[in-house]
Amino acid sequence: MSSLWVKMMSETPLLEFKNVTHIFRIGGLISRRRVKAVDDVSFTIPSEKPIIKALVGESGSGKTTIARIILGLLEPTSGEVLYKGRQIKDWLKKDKLTYLREVQPIFQDPYSIYNPFYRVERVLKMALKKLVKKSEKEIEDEIISAMRDIGLRPEDILGRYPHQLSGGERQRLMLCRILLIRPKLVIADEPVSMIDVSLRAIFLEHLSSFKEKIGTS
Repeated sequence: MSSLWVKMMSETPLLEFKNVTHIFRIGGLISRRRVKAVDDVSFTIPSEKPIIKALVGESGSGKTTIARIILGLLEPTSGEVLYKGRQIKDWLKKDKLTYLREVQPIFQDPYSIYNPFYRVERVLKMALKKLVKKSEKEIEDEIISAMRDIGLRPEDILGRYPHQLSGGERQRLMLCRILLIRPKLVIADEPVSMIDVSLRAIFLEHLSSFKEKIGTS
């Protein structure tokens, strides 16, 4: 592989938003109206080294819509969204598991992503078995290690159901999932808004440390 090709590959952004607009259509056939949630947004996240980038704006300014577009939950009305130089919709059609492994979310309300009928241990194991090729013993050992790294006691948490956990514990389990999967990009949508003020600084410190610890933007 030539040095020029290597340089070109390294300069391809990890994520690139190109003039993205998203319009919601609200109402029935007669009273339907258009709401422009995202208006001609462009930004990049480089691939050369991990960074932290914040989208700042008032409630209703389109931050969550942008997050949902990156996660493939919405398609832009116009513009392009590229991950490693390829359209996200192309990733989801041809390399969905790779994309899901490399781009992970932290939602504002983590309770909504947990199956309420499964204990924490099973929830984490099911996610890892789909996205990470490791043995059952390796997965169990890594879950315990990751939980301790973020300040959770495995013996107190793994056998419980999601509704038996506090908001802070559920949100820190999302950090545990990131440590286990080691994605290239984390999309965090107001991740501390639903946890106690006393825990917010600790949570953000853990999240920030992933940049150096596992190379995640």
